[in-house]
Amino acid sequence: MIRVLICDDQPLIRTGFATIIGAQPDLEVVAECGDGRSAVDQARTVHPDVVVMDVRMPGLDGIEATRLLAGAGVPYPTKVLVVTTFNLDEYVYQALRAGASGFLLKDAPPAQLLHGIRTVAAGAALLAPEVTRQLVGRYAARIRPADASATGELPLTARELEVLRLLATGLSNSEIATALVISHETVKTYVSRILTKLSLRDRVQAVVYAYRHGLVS
Repeated sequence: MIRVLICDDQPLIRTGFATIIGAQPDLEVVAECGDGRSAVDQARTVHPDVVVMDVRMPGLDGIEATRLLAGAGVPYPTKVLVVTTFNLDEYVYQALRAGASGFLLKDAPPAQLLHGIRTVAAGAALLAPEVTRQLVGRYAARIRPADASATGELPLTARELEVLRLLATGLSNSEIATALVISHETVKTYVSRILTKLSLRDRVQAVVYAYRHGLVS
């Protein structure tokens, strides 16, 4: 059973999410709240598998709450799925940097919300290839600092660097396998090694890392 905490300052949206999620046999809503501070406090009490997090809320917003739940240095990070609207994708970028495992738009159909929760709970990042190109690519210059580390200093083999670059451009494992003429399982192995060597949690962090270090533009 996947335990879900819903955080949104709009009661109608919270109720809608809770109804959709609670109807699933493998999902359980363990708490609801309307601001980031309550989300952090309740998450530390009920220990959800996934927090469905709004961005703009009174008091502590969703970005800061995400950082407290899943950011660098958090001993036992909680997986966070951020929800936003089309005109707030700047906040999504910030949330990903804060440690979110993925995001959805608020007008996504119920099936996408459920798929997103299950995907994040399983430890995968919820960024479809086309979304990666559109969102992360849009902020590439901002993600990559002026003093980006030289690629030669990264603890990766030439092939791992190749895989990371393709991953960061938004290719799926199958597409990477086709591009490099290797098996799907081999790509999964490379991705796992990359995450381990760079101390990254998931593909979202790998994409941001690649942009920050100038591996893609």
